[in-house]
Order: sequence, then C-alpha cells, then structure tokens
Amino acid sequence: MRKLLLAGVAAITLSAFPAAAPSFAQEIKQGGSMTVTYKDDVSTLDPAIGYDWQNWSMIKSLFDGLMDYQPGTTELRPELAESYEISEDGTVFTFKLRQGVKFHNGREMTAEDVKYSIERTVNPNTQSPGAGFFGSIKGFEEASSGAAEGLSGITVEDPHTIRFDLSRPDATFLHVLALNFAHVVPKEEVEKHGADFGKNPVGTGAFKLGEWTLGQRLVFERFEDYWNKGLPKLDQIVFEVGQEPVVALLRLQNGEVDVPGDGIPPAKFVEVTNDPKFKDIIIQGGQLHTGYVTMNVKMPPFDEVEVRKAVNMAINKDRILRIINGRAVAANQPLPPSMPGYAKDYKGYAYDPEGAKALLAEAGLADGFETELYVMNTDPQPRIAQAIQQDLKEIGINVSIKSLAQANVIAAGGEEGQAPMIWSGGMAWIADFPDPSNFYGPILGCGGAVPGGWNWAWYCNKELDAAAAEADSIVDPARAEERIAKWSDIYLKVMEDAPWAPIFNEERFTIRSERIGGDDKLFVDPVHIPVHYDEVYAKDVQ
Repeated sequence: MRKLLLAGVAAITLSAFPAAAPSFAQEIKQGGSMTVTYKDDVSTLDPAIGYDWQNWSMIKSLFDGLMDYQPGTTELRPELAESYEISEDGTVFTFKLRQGVKFHNGREMTAEDVKYSIERTVNPNTQSPGAGFFGSIKGFEEASSGAAEGLSGITVEDPHTIRFDLSRPDATFLHVLALNFAHVVPKEEVEKHGADFGKNPVGTGAFKLGEWTLGQRLVFERFEDYWNKGLPKLDQIVFEVGQEPVVALLRLQNGEVDVPGDGIPPAKFVEVTNDPKFKDIIIQGGQLHTGYVTMNVKMPPFDEVEVRKAVNMAINKDRILRIINGRAVAANQPLPPSMPGYAKDYKGYAYDPEGAKALLAEAGLADGFETELYVMNTDPQPRIAQAIQQDLKEIGINVSIKSLAQANVIAAGGEEGQAPMIWSGGMAWIADFPDPSNFYGPILGCGGAVPGGWNWAWYCNKELDAAAAEADSIVDPARAEERIAKWSDIYLKVMEDAPWAPIFNEERFTIRSERIGGDDKLFVDPVHIPVHYDEVYAKDVQ
C-alpha cells in the first residue's frame, strides 16, 4: 500500500525484478515430487471462478497476473508486468509487459490476453464471484450488466503495453491485479473448452496440469518454458483427493504424504502439537481470517434486523473455541484483529440469550421459528454447527443442519433464496490482500450479492457502498489514517445491520514432511494459501 499511495503525490514508475533467491538456495536441487491430500475434490481451476482456499494456491501455480507478492509476504511486486506507471491523480495505470512469456500451449502472451482475461471475469455470462473487484475501471457498469462487450477503460497500446483508465482513484488497484481473477488466460483455450475450461486450465504459470482424474487425483507438472527461470523447484505435485484428514496424517507419518491440505485434524490437534516428533514440522502463522454465520437478509425472518441481532446474542463463542482447542480468538466484527481498521474498543453483541429472546419477541417471533443452517461436511465444521444449533434452540429457533461438500455449500450461498443461514467454517474469509477494503466488496458489498457471488447474506447497503468507494479514493499517504478510520466506521455500521454473526478469528497450523524444504513462511503464505507451491523443494533430490 505504501508505494501505491504515493500515486496521489506524483507519478510512479516501478520496474519488475526477478524472484529474490532464498537464503537456502545452495541446498536446493531441481526435481522431485510432493504429495498433497484433500478430503474434497477441487471445484474448478478456472481463475475467473475459483474462490476457495483449496484451489487458491493451486490456481496461482497454473496462472500468473500482472502483479504478485514477494513469497511469504504481503509485499507487492510486478509479475507479468516488467514495469508500471501510475498517473499523478491515481486514475491511470500503465503496464509494460515481460516479453517472451508463454502459455502452456506454447503461444506467447500479449497485452490482448490481459485485456481479454479481465473482461471475461467482468462479463456476466462468466458468473465470476470476483467481477466486483474491477468496479473502478471505466465501463464496468456497462460491461458487468451485459450492455457492453468489453471495458472501455482498458486500452492495448501495443502488444506489450496496456493502460487502465479508472473512473475514480482506487487505493487497492495493484492488489486487485494480483488476484486470481486478474490472472491471464488464452482466449482460444477458453473458447475451445467452454464451461469445462476449469477442468482443462491453460495459463502461464510455473506448473501445468498433467492429469485430473475426478474424485481421485490431480497432477501438476513443471512448465519447462516458464518465464521465471529457476522456478518451480519441484518437477511434480500430486494432489490426492478423497482423503480423510485423519488418514492423511497417518500417511504423513508413514512417509506417503508431504502436506495434508486440510491441516491437522481437530480431534488430533492436541495430541500432535504436544508430540515432540512433530515439533520441527508444524508451522504456525496468523491469518487475516474471520469465521462467521451469514443470515440471508432477503429471506424471512432474517429480513428483520432484530432477528439477526438475536442470533448474534444467542451464540456462545467461548464454547465454539473449545471445540477447536482454542486455535482462534472470539470475533465481534468482520475485520480480524491483525487487519488495519479493526475497532479495538468495539464490544460487539455480548452473549445474552435472554436479551436475544426479547429481541425475537419484539420482532413478533416470541414462539421462535424454524430455519436451516448450511455447513461444510469436514470436521470440525459439523460439530460447530451443532453447537450453534443448540444455542439457537435455547431462544426458540429450531435449526435443521444441512451438511454438504464445500462446493455444494458455496453453490447454495450463491443462489438468492436457497440458504437462510451458512456457517462459513472451512470456507471462511481469508483476505485476498492485506487491506480492510478486501473484507467488504465480495462478501458484504452490493457487488457480491449476485448469483454465484460470495455475499451469502445477500446484504446490500448502497450508502455503505458509497462510503467504501469514498474511502478507497483516498490515495494521498498523508490521509492514510483517515482512510482506515473510514473503513473502521463502515464495518461498525455493518454490525448495526447485523447480516453476520462473527464467531472467531483463526490461527493457521500447517504440517509438512521432513523431506520437503523451504522457508517456513512459504507454508503459511498470507496470499498463496495454503502453500506457495512454486518455491518449495524436495530435499531428497540427488
């Protein structure tokens, strides 16, 4: 953010640089394979569509964007861009592209591909949950509504130069161009595969898809013509799906698995973390995460704010924290404590079942009501849902639990009248980029309350949308604190409307086999969640 905010003062030119060589480079030899397990199959590898923690870093290894982050950090750097300039008023971004970058099909990437890829994400026919991120580009309203074929604010000046004209200064735009939704895809491959492009991905990334046997495994292979020489370190990654987390942990102990993608099973967490033999292969890191219950504000009785506040007051968060062995802190607002804009003095809705009952009576629901709570079917999420179910029963709300695979819960949330409540655990929000604005647009803003979107509460407050746009128009570094204060106020007003019941902010615990090396930060990478696959390496390569 520091470099971007300077745009309000003077034009900037930043040049790209090669990936910094890690301090352990002398130990690394090219080659080897890594095995990663997941309980559920991957929903898609289309960068315009994929939007869950399971496929996030997988997509990032198959595709590239104009921007990315220094491995293991939140520091922005150019990726497919060689350099960029930002106009003095912060509304024009011009990028010079690297030359000689190839797609996996052998064709060279050009600025036309960048333009096509972003316009495809915005096109309503794509139903991308990330379309709203590009709302500051001129022509967005027309393109996102289907009234125009492309974005008038994107201009290809030559095969290796592209310009973005924004309708307003946007203090987050470089972060947006580092998102998967801005990753570059080849038009001919999208048109060839149509809706199945997500199962036949072709990008410019360090790995290419070698095999996908649905319900069994995916194999990523090293892309020999990758532009960033020396990456990836591994020759192959095998993702095995359909693996129960407890079984994956046993297989790791037997040397058959390198990274259990679903993490340490909650039922085994205390045992594993207290076992000396795991001491050197467990990695802990904070994360920009909030777990929450959404309430669909368009479905009665959750269209009544008193009902939504009552749910907030009925849930015993301390009991839920015990279920996950204290691997989190209780949440009282959308932002996590480590995010700028978090309101430290805000108390939120205290646990108060009697007060919750009074609010239901005020809403004319003294006898309670029946509803449904959707939840991902991987432990401990169903147990957390049962705790919420018990708490709500105490105030007269009878909840039926619908425990489904992750992809099915996400699909239900994206249909306007299907899911009254969703416990977001296992799919909960982890920031796409380290700025308070990122917790708003896709999951609380009007732009995310669309079919296929991630705003499962279907909450749309146009006044707050306007306040959000005003906050992100502040690009002057001297006004940075003012901008963050505006964002803090926006989230407190969201809590007045109570479309969510925030539950906890979780810590990340990753475990890896001893044969896989790399800086610990790569395994709790704040952006390439859960693992920065391009940079890790095998120690046993001869």
